[in-house]
Amino acid sequence: MDELDRMSVAEFKEAKKNPIVVVLDNIRSMHNVGSVFRSSDAFRIEAICLCGYTPQPPHRDIQKTALGATETVNWLYFEHTIDAIKELKTYGYSIYAVEQVEGSISLESFNTSDKKMAIVFGNEVEGVDSAVLPHCDGCIEIPQLGMKHSLNISVAAGIVLWDLTKPKLSDLRK
Repeated sequence: MDELDRMSVAEFKEAKKNPIVVVLDNIRSMHNVGSVFRSSDAFRIEAICLCGYTPQPPHRDIQKTALGATETVNWLYFEHTIDAIKELKTYGYSIYAVEQVEGSISLESFNTSDKKMAIVFGNEVEGVDSAVLPHCDGCIEIPQLGMKHSLNISVAAGIVLWDLTKPKLSDLRK
């Protein structure tokens, strides 16, 4: 870890974070949850909100893919995703769902000028709950060229978080 110039857990907890909160809306797979924790650690995301029936740490199946990121990334649980969104709005966060809907903004055209934002990722089959969408400030869509027009939630999270944080990466490096 010294050769890689990695921080300790304590240093990571104190380090400046990207002002992004990930909101997981009824994710069923513990492996997907663990993967999102790991990506959130990689891009130094502020926190994760686990909502609905999204599994919560500690659990060995989450840990299997998180590889310790549940210890570094702050997280909260909300019974209802809408409650998480309402609370985040009171703290000045803009809320964007990652969803293919009419009027969604293509990721490469998305303006990241919002100082604080929360990104909602939906269920593996159903996507972001339709009752949640009206509470969002907009929707982001990942451009795709294939037949399926969908990505695994952990892959989608990695792509979106990389894209949203890449302009700020040099500011956060030690």
